[in-house]
Amino acid sequence: MKLYLISNRFKSLTNPKVLLPRLSRALFYTNDTTPLRYDLYDRIDPVRDQSVSIVPVLDQWLKEGRNATKDDLIYIINTLRFYKRFRHALEISQWMTEQRYIPFSALDVAARLDLIAKVHGLEQAEKYFDTISMQFKKFPVYNDLLHSYASAKSIEKAEALMQQMKQLGFARSPASYNVLLNLYSKVGQYDKLETLLEEMKENGVRANKLTMSIQMAAYAANSNIDGMEKILQSMEVNPEIIMDWKSYATAAKGYIKVGLIEKALQMLKSLEKLIVGKQGRVAYDFLLTMYAGASSSKEDLYRIWKLYKSSEKLNNTSFLSMISSLLELDDIDGAEKILKEWESEHTYFDFRVPNLLIAAYCKNGHLEKAEKLINMTIEKGEKPFLSSWDHLATSYVEANQFPKALKALESAFLARWPKWTPNCDTLSACLEYLKQQGDAEKTEEFVRLLGAPGHMSTDDIERLLDYIYIHNAEAEVGMVKEVDDIKSSDNGETVEIANEAT
Repeated sequence: MKLYLISNRFKSLTNPKVLLPRLSRALFYTNDTTPLRYDLYDRIDPVRDQSVSIVPVLDQWLKEGRNATKDDLIYIINTLRFYKRFRHALEISQWMTEQRYIPFSALDVAARLDLIAKVHGLEQAEKYFDTISMQFKKFPVYNDLLHSYASAKSIEKAEALMQQMKQLGFARSPASYNVLLNLYSKVGQYDKLETLLEEMKENGVRANKLTMSIQMAAYAANSNIDGMEKILQSMEVNPEIIMDWKSYATAAKGYIKVGLIEKALQMLKSLEKLIVGKQGRVAYDFLLTMYAGASSSKEDLYRIWKLYKSSEKLNNTSFLSMISSLLELDDIDGAEKILKEWESEHTYFDFRVPNLLIAAYCKNGHLEKAEKLINMTIEKGEKPFLSSWDHLATSYVEANQFPKALKALESAFLARWPKWTPNCDTLSACLEYLKQQGDAEKTEEFVRLLGAPGHMSTDDIERLLDYIYIHNAEAEVGMVKEVDDIKSSDNGETVEIANEAT
């Protein structure tokens, strides 16, 4: 036995998707063969494109005379699942039995069923379930299929499977009930949720913390404040339940939804006390959002921000939460200060951060500030979002600055981002402006830009051009008619008509 230390290859360690599994190695004693699993994972990890098979990597591993035990492969499967690389995880699962003939347990079968559902859909998962021999059709397998039905919000199938599980004696714990309760909560079928809770009591199935959390979230979503408060109180006095910040977060959202701001703020204060050490990035982000949503004072936001910085290493998401929360309270000056802080501290550029200010500037008519911020990012070699140009164009139209609006839209079109279309009202206003200018060449050039891949279909472009040409033609006919009338009047041919009219 020996302690397997983390590799000192700096390049690999700079990759966050490699760092987590690497760090875990230093915490466990392993036998001499265990390090092979990490070498194999190091070969699999760079194949990020899930349309590319990793089976050749596994086959090459064996050709080199290296071993791959079941524990090694299960470790890699679980790591890939953690990073949502489900297709590659499924490939290893299938390779284990098809190429290595490694025997499976009921837990392994359940894991494969879940992977099949995620990669190929419910129908294929059901087909696989039908092929599983009875020796493996245990609770984990049924429960994973139930999870798959719930994820797909397939209520009838989930209920039918739950009935089978009851008949087989697999519904003696709250685990399967919680899956169905959560499904009912998500789809808003609160009557069924109450019925299932009553059934649990009748069958002697004791509710656990997850059961009560689901119940409280359902009451909060349904604005059943009395029910939500009763569940929260019962959790607080239950010695078997350790309260965490998420329970108070659920209550805070429920209070805010019905406008009970003071009670919501009390929940947020209770939440703060449960954030200990370096566990709270998600909690702090939630707090910032909730304090802003509760129209709390700016002092609350800055207090949480100070706590945030003292206990967490800030990332771009942290700054996004703080800036958006300040903007929710119309504190543009404060948001600008946080932006400067981000500019001095960010590890990599994320245009979402300045884009929040750009949108706020446009909304409040500060177009010069929006222009300046966009130009600054461009000078740094960054590309603005299409939404940035869209915000600018819309604001320019509202300010009657059509040349600038056209330029902003053109910048967006030239970026050629797929599946993007501009604000319809803004586009219509710009086209109408071009039509009024009578510049057919400029109009056609602009409309052709709309035909860049991903913007508008060829048929839509042709119809738009036809519309413009027809209106231009009508305008020209009208102008010719006016000239002819004037000429006729000059020749005395209409004098008689004029006299008659007089």
